[in-house]
Amino acid sequence: MTADGPPAAPPSAEDAAARAGLSAVAEPGDPVLGALLRTQPAAQVWAALRAGAPLDAPEGCAAALQGRLERWRARARGTDVDRMLTRAAEYGARLVLPGDPEWPSQLDTLAERRPHALWVRGAHDLRNACLRAVSVVGSRAASAYGLHVTSGLSHTLAERGWCVVSGGAYGIDGAAHRGALAGGTATVAVLACGVDVGYPRGHEQLFAEITGHGVLVSEHPPGTTPTRHAFLVRNRLIAALTPGTVVVEAGQRSGAMNTAAHAQELGRTLMAVPGPVTSALSAGCHRLLRDYQAVCVTSARDVIEQLSPVGTEPPAESGVRVGTELLDDTARRLLDALPERGSAGVAVVAAAGGLSPDAALRHLGLLAAAGHVERTATGWRRRTSDERRS
Repeated sequence: MTADGPPAAPPSAEDAAARAGLSAVAEPGDPVLGALLRTQPAAQVWAALRAGAPLDAPEGCAAALQGRLERWRARARGTDVDRMLTRAAEYGARLVLPGDPEWPSQLDTLAERRPHALWVRGAHDLRNACLRAVSVVGSRAASAYGLHVTSGLSHTLAERGWCVVSGGAYGIDGAAHRGALAGGTATVAVLACGVDVGYPRGHEQLFAEITGHGVLVSEHPPGTTPTRHAFLVRNRLIAALTPGTVVVEAGQRSGAMNTAAHAQELGRTLMAVPGPVTSALSAGCHRLLRDYQAVCVTSARDVIEQLSPVGTEPPAESGVRVGTELLDDTARRLLDALPERGSAGVAVVAAAGGLSPDAALRHLGLLAAAGHVERTATGWRRRTSDERRS
């Protein structure tokens, strides 16, 4: 089941255009629109907004819907979806919707606050990147201690095949992304603006590197500039995309504490790095440890132990990737099904491995995280041993 009702079929072109338009009309995570999309097709909602026609309010949402309709209708009339999609294509961005192979199903736990659509830019597959991932967040005005801990933590996590998810901001976020990139695994930056805007400006080069080796993702259409509220709303995605969140440094009232609250609300593992008792930047972490049952972590090994089923992690030597001898029988069958040269589609690999396409896609994502395969424009390919060592 999904947040919009029964299991989602691959979205149609009409549904895609409608959801693209809705991403420009409603605030991200608006529960009223989420409730509407649970009961009515996106194309029907979009057509009604464009025409100024009435909409059937979901149960309990009549007053809230009425308060939004005038604003949504005005925005819908001024939204050129074709132009929006053209701009996205010019910047190499794509629209990812519920039901798409790239959609991360863990976002469905957000229920009515689930994204209506995601704008994605980057060489990596978002769903597969987040199959084995951890969120690392913290203060923008980070200390030298916080930056050092974050860089080392993220680098080792990446060396062990874990994707690091963060918010692309200055400070801890930037150190998390840079450490992951240096470790050789995809990193995901969840932005509070369009994926073509590149905010903050000082991170333009970092965003270019993430585009080449990871994923930029946003609920906002191309060209959207950030607002203060947008940063808070996007924090729920950072928490929802991964099974656990690490807070490295955070003041008592901060965006990182907001992300931590979302992680706890969603039942994700919440972790915090202790700091000097004299540092205001660690006061939030100490509060999480004292009052919110966060797990104290001081290394990548601590993080991995919290997020991994017992007995599934490889030895903890730095730089060791998951070798083929550590793969289970299913993963080995899928790896053997991939050709030595060229690539193969999911359906072909699934048939060879005796799995459903969805199950095959999940296993391919884990193989990608371990460095054995990668997704191409025409399917999946096996990486050579030289590529895995590089």
